[in-house]
Amino acid sequence: MTTLASLMSLEGRRALITGGAGHIAVAMAETFAEMGADLILVDWEAMQLDALAARIGDTWGRSVTIHACDLGNETERLAMIAAVKADGCGLDILVNNAAFVGTSGLSGWVVPFEEQSLDTWRQAFEVNLTAVFHLSQAFLPLLRAQGCGSIINIGSIYGELGPDWSLYEGTAMGNPAAYGASKGGLLQFTRWLATTIAPDVRVNAISPGGVVRGQPESFVGKYISRTPMRRMAVEDDFRGATAYLASDASAYVTGQVLRVDGGWGIW
Repeated sequence: MTTLASLMSLEGRRALITGGAGHIAVAMAETFAEMGADLILVDWEAMQLDALAARIGDTWGRSVTIHACDLGNETERLAMIAAVKADGCGLDILVNNAAFVGTSGLSGWVVPFEEQSLDTWRQAFEVNLTAVFHLSQAFLPLLRAQGCGSIINIGSIYGELGPDWSLYEGTAMGNPAAYGASKGGLLQFTRWLATTIAPDVRVNAISPGGVVRGQPESFVGKYISRTPMRRMAVEDDFRGATAYLASDASAYVTGQVLRVDGGWGIW
C-alpha cells in the first residue's frame, strides 16, 4: 500500500529555489528540508542566505548550496546555471520564486500609468518571466533525468485579476502594470510548458494573495474586508501548497494554478 508519508517524502531529491532569501522562499526551503530534500538557494546577495543554510543544516541535516545571482542579468544567470550543472548532484525541483516587485521609490514604478517607464517594465519582465523561461529551459535536462521533475512557478493574484484601486487610496502603495502583466505571462507560460514537457516533468504554479508585510492599516483593513478568510496571508500558509506540488502527492497534477489567497479570487 502506498502511504501518504511516502508520497510526501522528498528524500534523495534536490530543490532549487530562486529568490531564496525572501519570506515565502524561507518557508519553502524549510518545508523541503523537513521532507528530506537537499537545497540550492539562489539570491542576488548570497550573504543573506548564510544563516538560513546553517539553520537548515543544523535542524534537518540537509545539504544547502548557495549561489549569488542577479536574475535580471543574463550573464549571471548563465554562470549560476553552469555551476549547478557542473556539481553533478542533479536537480528534481525548480521553484521560480524570485520576483521583481520594486519599491515605491523606484523611478517609473509606483506612479500613474502615464508615468510608468519602459525601463522598469523591462526589468520586471526580465526577472518575472524571461528568467523563468531561461532557467526552466536550461535545467530541463536535469529535471528529466531524475524521472520525477517538478517546476513550481510563484505567480500572484494580480496575474489573474485586476487591481482594486480603492485599496491603495491614502497610501504610497501601488500596483504597476508590469507586475500584473509579467505575472499573467508567467501563469500562461506555466500552462504552455506543462503541455510541452509532459509527461517527463510537471509544471504548476501557486498564485499567492496579499501577504502581511507591515502595510498601512488602511490598506490591511480594506484588504481583509473583502477576503473570505478575513486575514492576509502569512508565510506558513504556503508550506502545504509547495509540499504538495513538489512531491509525488501531486504526481498526476500538471498545468494548474493553485490560488493561496484566502478566497480573494472567488468574488
